[in-house]
Amino acid sequence: MSDADRKETAQALTRARRVVIKVGSALLVDQGTGRLNRTWLETLATDVLRLRQRGQEVLLVSSGAVALGRRQLNLPAGKLRLEESQASAAVGQIRLAHAWKETLERHGATVAQVLLTIEDTEQRRRYLNARSTLNSLLRMGAVPVINENDTVATAEIRYGDNDRLAARVAQTVSADCLVLLSDIDGLYTADPRVDSAESGKPELLSKVFQITPQIEAMAGGAISGVGTGGMVTKIAAARIALGAGCAMCICSGREQNPLQRVEDGERCTWFVPQASPLTMRKQWIAATLHPTGALVVDAGAMSALANHKSLLPAGVVKAVGRFGRGDTVSVLAPDGKEIAKGICAYSDRDAARIMGRRSTEIETILGYRGRDEMIHRDDLVWLAQTDPFPEQTRPAQQQSPPSP
Repeated sequence: MSDADRKETAQALTRARRVVIKVGSALLVDQGTGRLNRTWLETLATDVLRLRQRGQEVLLVSSGAVALGRRQLNLPAGKLRLEESQASAAVGQIRLAHAWKETLERHGATVAQVLLTIEDTEQRRRYLNARSTLNSLLRMGAVPVINENDTVATAEIRYGDNDRLAARVAQTVSADCLVLLSDIDGLYTADPRVDSAESGKPELLSKVFQITPQIEAMAGGAISGVGTGGMVTKIAAARIALGAGCAMCICSGREQNPLQRVEDGERCTWFVPQASPLTMRKQWIAATLHPTGALVVDAGAMSALANHKSLLPAGVVKAVGRFGRGDTVSVLAPDGKEIAKGICAYSDRDAARIMGRRSTEIETILGYRGRDEMIHRDDLVWLAQTDPFPEQTRPAQQQSPPSP
């Protein structure tokens, strides 16, 4: 791609009304000394000021708390235990927030610190509260600086990287553009750090329009010594962003004024949304990282869901896990593959009692009149990339549950 083409593509950033910028630990914190890269941070603040002067709203998702805190606590290099990571985050978050405040306020910006956990984006009520708070801060002219609340997050229930958190923030506030500043300049056809004499020199992809299995196969492990993300988490972030109709850029932040360099046509990878954004409700459902349970469906129900129908009790063969009415669950094909996510109208206990039965029997079985659908089509997002049935194996029409 030529410089002119890259500049044209970068208009996704220059013309965006609302921009989320994710800053990685390896950029903010020197890997050798564990100190903040203040000179680099000052140039990024200049970039942010330029966006704001154009009338753009900016949110920052910043890593670095753990990296800063571990130096202050004199912890050795290497992987930290959970309690060490939490302690480092508690110490480092103060320093990180102060650095952002000190730097951005010199440019006349009001800074707001926002700490989120995965529950704040997974649980519907907390998600709506987070969205309201962030929108209010932007309306008042503040720059939210967001990080995962690592002090209280557990190993089992956490993002663990800020790439997916940044994508969730972009989806939450309906951002037009997400920029992941990283220590690599984009997505390559193969790992550029590995000798590739047999496969040839890896090539940088300038544009990606869809997250396919081939794109996922190009992702590798974490690159830096202080961060937890890698290309795998960036591809996961791209899937969330594209589902929300948000353009996403992976670019190198190693040089000063990284956003200006993107606008000037710096080499990078743009993920370009093609489809219309899902509704806000379906965006939230699709981006749920930890569904509370699962419903296994038969072939007839699977065919009905692929045709945008609701999931009826008759098509459910098994309820997995513990979940309540209104929780987001996975919908699994007979082979166990996740094909959809949706908000279930029944608890796991009630779902187990009515599965395989007709909707007209629900009141007799449960003793109350619930919804006819286990998951209504308005509360369901189909995730499978392709038609689940080749023509010769498609279930007969009479096997599919009737449409509500």
